[in-house]
This record gives sequence, C-alpha cells and structure tokens, in this order.
Amino acid sequence: AISEQSSNGYLLIAASGGLNQQRTGISDAVVVARILNATLVVPELDHNSYWKDDSDFVNIFDVDWFISYLAKDVTVVKRVPDKFMRSMEKPPYTMRVPRKSPPEYYLDQVLQLTKFDYRLANNIDEDLQKLRCRSNFHALRFTEPIQALGQKLVKKMRQMANRFMAVHLRLEPDMLAFSGCYIGGGDKERYELREIRKRWETLPDIDAVGERRRGKCPLTPHEVGLMLRALGFENDAYIYVASGEIYGGEETLEPLKDLFPNLYTKEILANEDLKPFLPFSSCLAAIDYIVCDGSDVFVTNNNGNMAKILAGR
Repeated sequence: AISEQSSNGYLLIAASGGLNQQRTGISDAVVVARILNATLVVPELDHNSYWKDDSDFVNIFDVDWFISYLAKDVTVVKRVPDKFMRSMEKPPYTMRVPRKSPPEYYLDQVLQLTKFDYRLANNIDEDLQKLRCRSNFHALRFTEPIQALGQKLVKKMRQMANRFMAVHLRLEPDMLAFSGCYIGGGDKERYELREIRKRWETLPDIDAVGERRRGKCPLTPHEVGLMLRALGFENDAYIYVASGEIYGGEETLEPLKDLFPNLYTKEILANEDLKPFLPFSSCLAAIDYIVCDGSDVFVTNNNGNMAKILAGR
C-alpha cells in the first residue's frame, strides 16, 4: 500500500442505502482508493435514507480491524488530518460518479464521492476484484456487541433444531412502492404504496400485475411458504425470518406461519437484548445477516443485496 504521506491525497465517500448496499459501496471505495493510489478515509454512512439510521461506521463495523486488515493493500485513516484540512484553500470537490464506472474513469478525478453505491464496474482487473472481495468478506467485520448477539441467536435456533432455515423477506413499504408491486391488500394498499411512490419523481407508471407475471416482484410470505412446501420442506421445519418492517405486519406473515408454525425472528429470540439496537436499522440488519449466515438453508424472496452478499459467502 502507498503510505499516507506518499499517496495522491485523500478519498472520502458517502455510502448510501441500507446496510448491504453500503457494504457494496465501501468495498468499491477500497478498490477505487487503490486505483487512485489514494488514502481512504473511513467511509461515511447514509443518515438520510428511508431507514433514518444515525449509525456511523464505528457503530456497525470494527474500524480498527478494517484499517489493519487492508494495510497491505490500501492505507485507511479515520479522518483527514486537521493540518491538511486547514491548509486547503477551499473545500474538497464533491461529485456523484455515474453507476458502474470503469476504473479508467477515476484516474482523471481527485474528489469526494457522494451517494457511493454501484459506482464501479463489475468487470474489473482480477487483482482489483480480489481486493473488492477481501474488503467485503474479510475487512468488514461487525462490532463485538453485534457479533455476540447474532451468534447468540444462532445458538438459540440450534438448541431448538439441529438444522434451521433462514428466510429473508424484503417487504418494506418503500421497497414495495419503489418496485411498483402489489401483494394483495386491496384499494388501501394501492393508495398507500402509490403515495409513498410519489417520493421518486422520475419513476414511471408500472403495471403491478404485469410485473408480477414477469417475475419482477418479491414473493409474498404465502408464496415463499408454498415454494418451500413444493420443494419438500415439511411443516415441522424451523425457520428464522430476517426482515425489516414488513408492510401489513403480522397479517402479511400469517400465511407463512400457517404453513410453518416454527417461525422465529430476532424480536422473538433476543427479547431485552435487542433493546440497545432497536433505534438503528443497520445494526438490526447486521444481526439478521449473522443469523442467515449461520443457517443451513438460506431463502430469499428477492434478488437483493443481502442475498448476493450471502451467495458470495
């Protein structure tokens, strides 16, 4: 790695979205720092998205491990030195990089990057791709309190059954609204999701029925249950459900519970232990990630970021 003193300056990025989208952005930022021979400043996390989570990097990930693990590849610092900031005549230039940009794009820029997610092409040099994987699957280690609770929940599931399944359900109101999909809640659901969808002014009108027929919509809990039964899973299987806020709440989950009564969530298993994490959606998502990673079977109702990262694991 190029030393801080010999590097071409400091790279600051703001990772956007939920936890697993942020992981992707952080891993790409490590690669971009390597491309630029820059010193990477520990990334900022999104505080303004739908999740309204005030967590910083240090609240979710082991920052010292992140810095030391990557030391041979990229120099990472916790902040830009004060003397450097004082010497600057004007603030760093800020820009948003086009999605899936090739490595060559970055070589012409010295910049602070905002909304940094999927800003680096998938098809890059093999050594850079290896660095991207090391960043995501090894350098990004959760903090000890998150790790401890996640492993505790895995142990609780194992005490009830030798093998258990994790089902990741993405059915948050904003996710459904953005996708333009409909899960059968009648006119009330159509109205509520349509109102949420107005947040994105550029989204086109979508035929929800047509989207579902084309397989573009997340499976409902009922559809997940029917799929699992068709695959041969009996109703005595133990299932851990990983999810954020599910649109329709318990009523939406009921058809899956009817098919698989042994259904558990972090809220059921953790009880009081979950209280310190409740205000922080990224911490809750990290706990879900650990339990899903520790399961024997992983099932998802959509092809989202968490599913892709667990497939990489």
